[in-house]
Formats: sequence, C-alpha cells, structure tokens
Amino acid sequence: MDGHIVITGATGVIGIELVRKLISRGEKVVVLARSTGSAREKAPGAAEYLGWDAGMESGEWVSSVDGAKAVIHLAGKPLLDSRWTEEHKLECYDSRIESTKHMVAAIARAKRKPEVFISASAIGYYGSFDQCGDTPDLDESGIEGSDFLARICVDWEKAAQPAWQLGVRLVLLRTGIVLSTKGGMLQKMITPFSLFLGGPVGSGKQCLSWIHIDDEVDSILAVLDDSRYQGAVNAVAPVPAAMSEFAHELGNVMGRPSFFPVPKLAVQLLLGEGADYAVKGQRVVPRALLQNGFVFRYPDLGAALRDLVSGNK
Repeated sequence: MDGHIVITGATGVIGIELVRKLISRGEKVVVLARSTGSAREKAPGAAEYLGWDAGMESGEWVSSVDGAKAVIHLAGKPLLDSRWTEEHKLECYDSRIESTKHMVAAIARAKRKPEVFISASAIGYYGSFDQCGDTPDLDESGIEGSDFLARICVDWEKAAQPAWQLGVRLVLLRTGIVLSTKGGMLQKMITPFSLFLGGPVGSGKQCLSWIHIDDEVDSILAVLDDSRYQGAVNAVAPVPAAMSEFAHELGNVMGRPSFFPVPKLAVQLLLGEGADYAVKGQRVVPRALLQNGFVFRYPDLGAALRDLVSGNK
C-alpha cells in the first residue's frame, strides 16, 4: 500500500473525528492502536488496524510507515484525567517522548519516507500562567517554559526533530484546549452547569487558548495538505478567553447560572499536583495558521459553544 496516512491516537476525541474526515475525502488510513478491536469500533472504516503502543520499538507497525503519504502522531496518555502521582507523570512523559522516538526511528528505517510527519505537541510548551495579563500574545516564536508540562512539550518536540534531518517535512502541532462535548474540559464542565452548579474553575482569571473540535481537525488537514507549514504551529482560536468569560458564555448557551466557582482546593483533591495546571493557562495566538490563510469556522467563543452544545459534538 502506498500514499496512505498512518495515525496514532485515533481513538481519542481528535483522532476519531480526524479519521472520519480523512476517510470521507478518500484517504487510505492505517490506524496504529493498543487495541485494534476498540479502534475498529471507535474509528471505523480504516484500510488497516495494526497493534502498537508507546513502548513498542518494533513490530508489524514499523513497515506501515514505508511509502506513507503522512504520519500523524497524536498519541499520549491524558494528563488531567487522573490524580497526579510520580508514576502518572512518568507515564504521561514516556507515552509522548518514547513513542515519538520510536516513530522517528521507523521513519529513518523506511526506504520510502513519508512526505510529512505531523507530531502532536501542546501550548503547555510556553509555560503556565495565573492570569491573561501575565504575558503578551504568545505566537510560535514564544520562548519555552520551565514547568513540568513545558518540559514534556519541549522534549516531545526534540524527539520529533530528527525527522527533519531525514528530509521529511515536520510539523509540531501545539494544540490548545480542544472543545468537544465528547471529552476534555468542556465535557467535564457541562455536568455541573446542567445541575445549576456551574462556574469558573480556580480564580477565573487564567487564560484559555481554546479551539473548536472542527477547527482542530481542519487545521490538521491544512498542515497535511500545505507544504508551507513547517515547524511549530499553534492550533488555537484567534482570541483567547479568561476562564470567567468561558464560564459566563457556557452558562448563557445552556441557560444556566455560572456563579458557582470551583476552588483550587477542590481541584487539588481530584488531581493533586495536576491542579496547578488545571487552574492556570496560556495566552496563545495562531500566527502560522492565520498567515497561511486558514479560515476558522468558529473564531467566536459563544458561537463555538452554541454549536458544540446544540449539536452534541
């Protein structure tokens, strides 16, 4: 098989929608997943499903990289889905850095290398801040942060860099908070709002650099198709929002009050050290996307939330 697209992380919120979109436009998709059975159910219609996980250096999956049009590497253990322990932090780190190293090694061994390697990263690269006013707008030239999330992102991107030396176009997709009712922050906030108990998390002053799931998928397709994209690309909507504004807009959309704040202490009980990141944010802008003419379907937060909640997206 030639000209196919290899994807990891295909059973995640982004991956499921991306696979669906790629197949609908006629692409041959090869899904690499820990459970091929689960992947077939969640992301149906791919040309092939091969066993893979972050620690696998070899196996049948390696040959799938040969002759591929693209490798899209989205896999990584969710950071804020469980309480932080040293073990959890190590698993989050290894699932990203080790898997990326193995993927680059497979690209190096391939006789016919993929045209592009799209490797996931995150806006945590820039560090985490208490308030929107703590930094100017951060574009792709912003300096790296020094906290744990920044270290993951920096090392994640370093692990992908050798693909560039191999002559493969490399895109480091620094994704923000992806809004979807199927997972992530919005899904977690909908339940308390539906019970009339919604409100901002933490101080409400932290900056959320968000993106609608449809724009996230469209941005991946844009960097896949357009060779002008190289290096870091911020996948966020044009205008960040403070957490208080986000809660207010969500309340409006759901017809619910938004004045029951979730104090940091409550988040700490659930996440431990991870709470420090759940109540902080980044003020990030999508310079590369805008410069290359990407058109956001949902640049406005209120419109994005209305579409997601009404459409159960």
